[in-house]
Amino acid sequence: MASTALSQSLFSTFNSHKSIENASLPLAQSLPRSVSLNKSSGFSGSNLRFKKTHKTSIVNCTPNGSESSKIETPIELRYPAYPTVLDINQIREILPHRFPFLLVDRVIEYNPGVSAVAIKNVTINDNFFPGHFPERPIMPGVLMVEAMAQVGGIVMLQPEVGGSKENFFFAGIDKVRFRKPVIAGDTLVMRMTLTKLQRRFGIAKMEGKAYVGSDVVCEGEFLMAMGSE
Repeated sequence: MASTALSQSLFSTFNSHKSIENASLPLAQSLPRSVSLNKSSGFSGSNLRFKKTHKTSIVNCTPNGSESSKIETPIELRYPAYPTVLDINQIREILPHRFPFLLVDRVIEYNPGVSAVAIKNVTINDNFFPGHFPERPIMPGVLMVEAMAQVGGIVMLQPEVGGSKENFFFAGIDKVRFRKPVIAGDTLVMRMTLTKLQRRFGIAKMEGKAYVGSDVVCEGEFLMAMGSE
């Protein structure tokens, strides 16, 4: 009897433990699954990878987006054209020079009686290049000075404000310096500024600078004399 009671007690204890295990079985099954899902490539793992991929795509796309929004402008569209204040026909109405000695192609800034900025497009077709020099085409310095003097003539003659028909001549050149050679393909930009004018004697003093890009290639002081035709 005692052994029977003991066996029944042990049997009931075993059953109670088994019932507890069976009762907690769904929890026990869910916990390993949830842990295994987090560690494996399941749905939760794919969510994590999706978030990482999404974050990575943001990091990668932001520079690409900024680069795409700052697409480099083609070089042929990068530089604006020089403005035209006086075109070649208007220049020909002011200056008496003609081919092959008209060395001003366009006026891009004009303050009558004060200053003018003009350009000379230096091309291999200029008539002086076959002789200066055949193997290295360099614009002669004296022609740079002449081109600058012609821009000074545009400042002095002022046809649209005074209708002057006078010519001008060199009276002197001082402190002229040639800084860099000007070659075929360059655009010579010349600024001439009137610094002193003696109307009684018809003498004008001017300062001039010529540029290729931002580099000064020639500079000096010009003394000019006005003369009637």
